[in-house]
Amino acid sequence: MRRRFAPHLVSLAALLVGLQGLPAAYAQGVAWVSSEKDHALTLVDLKTQAVTGTVATCKRPRHMQLTPDGRLLAVACGESAQADFIDLATRKSVRKLPLGDDPEIFDIAADGKTLYVSNEEDAALGIVELAGGKRTGEVKVGGEPEGVKIAADGKLVYVTSEATNAVHAVDPVARKVVHTVKVGKRPRRFALSPDGSQLWVTNELGASVSIIDTRSHQVSATLTFEVKGARAADITPVGLVFTRDGKRAFVGLGRANHVAVVDVGARKVTDLVLVGKRAWSVALDKSEKILVVVNGLSDDVTLVDVATAKAVRTIKVGRVPHSAVIVE
Repeated sequence: MRRRFAPHLVSLAALLVGLQGLPAAYAQGVAWVSSEKDHALTLVDLKTQAVTGTVATCKRPRHMQLTPDGRLLAVACGESAQADFIDLATRKSVRKLPLGDDPEIFDIAADGKTLYVSNEEDAALGIVELAGGKRTGEVKVGGEPEGVKIAADGKLVYVTSEATNAVHAVDPVARKVVHTVKVGKRPRRFALSPDGSQLWVTNELGASVSIIDTRSHQVSATLTFEVKGARAADITPVGLVFTRDGKRAFVGLGRANHVAVVDVGARKVTDLVLVGKRAWSVALDKSEKILVVVNGLSDDVTLVDVATAKAVRTIKVGRVPHSAVIVE
């Protein structure tokens, strides 16, 4: 999605830079952060809480995901219309595959054979066979598709449509839409509960999350966010992630410059954490003690101590960071 964001609600997160970081025992792995303007990935060591290098990639890198075997990092690049596959051991590109025009978000099947990607300009879900490295087809969906998530059993692929305020469930074998679920305004990203029963979708212009029951394909609840001192128009949720036990979820609230901590069972916000400008994407480390928040307008990431729900470190990364993947 190509839009210009005006900064609002000046964040205090930059004041945290001088504070002591998390105890080293908390930190695990390296956060790989995509930078849309630098055509590169920035590497942040979570133990030292420092940038340790960059890796060049294709133009306008955005969404990223590990391959199922954990050896490669797949990067979708909007201006290159392709995916770059980077070997994590050597930190070098080993393969590039076509994704179609303006690729947004993708998901890779558990068997590692197929990649599904949203193509915004074509209003389609693209299908790419990884072995042959070819795009083998597409399924037309609503306008401005973005979020893509494969169901827990692999039988459906979910796609958000920003223009129609809907989520489409696609049968990847029949290659057709089999369910359409109306949600909030401008749905963006997904998170699937660990048991596969709930599909959460962020509604960027609705300041909310729609919770879809994956058995009935009905919205079972809507969680609306409020931030003291923030205009409703500035509460623009996008990225979200569940803990492994499914008891908590973390939602980046965009231009409200906060992350919401949600009690999933109670469907209630328990904490709001002040971070950087336009809290865009979120990722948990393996220990689930650190939340990495990608701040797209302040060109940094914020490390949040999950136990205390407090920001403890802000680290500058590339220009217009988009997503983070944590490699253990």
